[in-house]
Amino acid sequence: MATSREESVPLRPAREFRNIALTGFMGSGKSTVGFFLAEILRFELVDTDKVIEERQGRRVTEIFAEMGEHAFRAMEADLVGEVSRRSGLVLATGGGLILNPANRTRLRQSALIACLWASPETIFERVRTQSHRPLLRGPDPLHRIRELLEERAPVYREADLLVGVDFRHPPETARFIADAFLTARQTPGSP
Repeated sequence: MATSREESVPLRPAREFRNIALTGFMGSGKSTVGFFLAEILRFELVDTDKVIEERQGRRVTEIFAEMGEHAFRAMEADLVGEVSRRSGLVLATGGGLILNPANRTRLRQSALIACLWASPETIFERVRTQSHRPLLRGPDPLHRIRELLEERAPVYREADLLVGVDFRHPPETARFIADAFLTARQTPGSP
């Protein structure tokens, strides 16, 4: 027979949700949804790519070209370390930021991780005219999107919340995530 103390122990360790981290592939709408989400919750929006661009004084494409992807990923990891100690943030992360296991661990310490999921076709339509997408340079960007999505899918699926965005407008997506966040903060032993 269990004592009352044993009955009150949650099955999973509780996590403290002070922030929301938006993950997902490029073009899934993280920056746009992040803007609306920050407005709804009255949180500060931190777009990791924009912060890195401001600090480096150049665009992500230039960082990739001049310093390499490894250097850029190190900058992302440093930034995640900084923001994971803060509260009241909506993080719009770069599409590859969550692939680093250390970044995932840090984000889980303070954030509800919501992955925005879009089909390869939707992503292609959104990014096909954008020249600042270094991972899509090549003869068949749609094929490259499919390859990268397939590679990244297992990590993206580890998110606390998977949100399909093909048929949702950004404000609707933001409201859905805000509701999930507020519910999770009130539920003992949340994921």
